[in-house]
Amino acid sequence: MPLAGLKVLDFGHTVMGPTCGLILADLGARVVRVERPIGDPTRNLKGFGAGFFGYFNRNKESLAIDLKDPACRPIMDAAFRWADVAIENFGPGVMDRLGYGYDAVKASNPRLIYCSLKGFLSGPYESRPALDEIVQMMGGLAFMTGPRGRPLRAGSSIVDVGGGMFGVIGILAALRARETSGQGTLVTSALYETTAFLVGQHIAMHQIGGIPVVPMPERTHAWAVYDLFDCEDGQIFVGVTSDAQWQRFCRSFGLKSFELDSELATNELRVLARPRLIPLLADRLRSCTVSEVESACVAAAVPVAPVRTPLDLVEDPHLKSNGSLLDIAYGAAKATLPALPIRIDDRAPEVRIQPQPIGAQTTSLLHEWGIDSSAALSLLEAGKVRAT
Repeated sequence: MPLAGLKVLDFGHTVMGPTCGLILADLGARVVRVERPIGDPTRNLKGFGAGFFGYFNRNKESLAIDLKDPACRPIMDAAFRWADVAIENFGPGVMDRLGYGYDAVKASNPRLIYCSLKGFLSGPYESRPALDEIVQMMGGLAFMTGPRGRPLRAGSSIVDVGGGMFGVIGILAALRARETSGQGTLVTSALYETTAFLVGQHIAMHQIGGIPVVPMPERTHAWAVYDLFDCEDGQIFVGVTSDAQWQRFCRSFGLKSFELDSELATNELRVLARPRLIPLLADRLRSCTVSEVESACVAAAVPVAPVRTPLDLVEDPHLKSNGSLLDIAYGAAKATLPALPIRIDDRAPEVRIQPQPIGAQTTSLLHEWGIDSSAALSLLEAGKVRAT
């Protein structure tokens, strides 16, 4: 894989930092997940976060160490000298207080790319704590997602994941620059600014197009048929985004009168006719099954999507056929989880290392980093580092 040989220290926790490390690991980097001797808190989350560790920490080794203890500093000094990249998404100032901020570690390794993932970039908000849902609310994304007066977080940790992805983009750009300069650098990405980027299309819609910004359930349609329809046995979304698609759609469903109606000849005319058009289409599709509508639209090359749950994807024939699902084992649990949506020379990222027990590679890493065996044993016995 393209990042083979790249060495990464991943101090990430929850979603944003681990996402950044996961992408680098799946693309071939050697990623060492640094966690506390008692383990990262996401190992034991319940409810919404119950799968975080197992999902975001494949292809990573585990080093369990007490970063607060000065006795562990020789280990971390050696680790930072070893690494090409370090990733952290602790709260503001935490790494500096621990003595492992960028300014502290770059002196011993000037080639280090240090990626700091935060709630906010520099500015009046930079010292505030942040969470995915917090920035969705204050960044306008929740306003756009829910009905008016009922802001709603997106149905995924989209900002955490997106912020981690932007961190990867910054890291790769910094690595490219290092090839010329020989110097590392500080890369920063943040949740709030990621949210702003995501809603930028709506800002542009208003400032460039003059269209009012309203929640997505109230949006003005750009296409005449871009709607969710009820069927006999479920719901399906149909998007007719061109005049040619409209003609094919009408033929597939026997809508000859619609196909010949001059008031429906173009998308612009059909948008104007939505008040009469959509109820008639809804009546037509309501008598069909989801499978019948999907088959007809696929045959007509019209975009269509049955409404599914995330668990439906585990049995999706397309994902199963092209390597987009990975078998993950985390302790006694087994799961089928999505791979990175990337192919390089038609090769999909694979699982090289399952999510590891706490400190599974601690002993081998201390040896690799030149830590004296008696010192390592002393730290192990004292519980300052942990090996499984």
